[in-house]
Amino acid sequence: MFSKIKTCATAKEIWEKLVQICEGSDETKENKLTVAQQKYEAIKMKDGETMADFDERFSAIIIELNSLGKEYSNRELVLKVMRALPREWDVKTMAMRESKDLNKMELHDLFANLKAYEFELEIRSEAPSEFELETRSEAPSTSQPTKALAAVSA
Repeated sequence: MFSKIKTCATAKEIWEKLVQICEGSDETKENKLTVAQQKYEAIKMKDGETMADFDERFSAIIIELNSLGKEYSNRELVLKVMRALPREWDVKTMAMRESKDLNKMELHDLFANLKAYEFELEIRSEAPSEFELETRSEAPSTSQPTKALAAVSA
């Protein structure tokens, strides 16, 4: 980096050179903005991705857009996140749309709410329900496919 600014005579020249090196020309900035906007428009939560990982990916894009001069309202960001979630999240996002004022919702509050819901789902999937416990105690250990096979051969 020093080799690129050592010929500059004033602090102003050094600053302008550093800005040009780090930010690029107006055309370069415009291209970076276009790419960042395409990432924003195309973002979707990936299969198997945690909400924390998705939050991190989404936030990185927003930071990049902000640094390039593009800003979105909280409402736009919240709605974008909700649209980027898989279908399994539709019930949760619909409930949030109906119960919360999306104009007042902060992005970090949305992600905190979604992370809590994700954690709750994980806990429920790990613990057997009362119905499962009752079914296990009443039914013999024979599996459903084995029972079906026995019924066909009888």
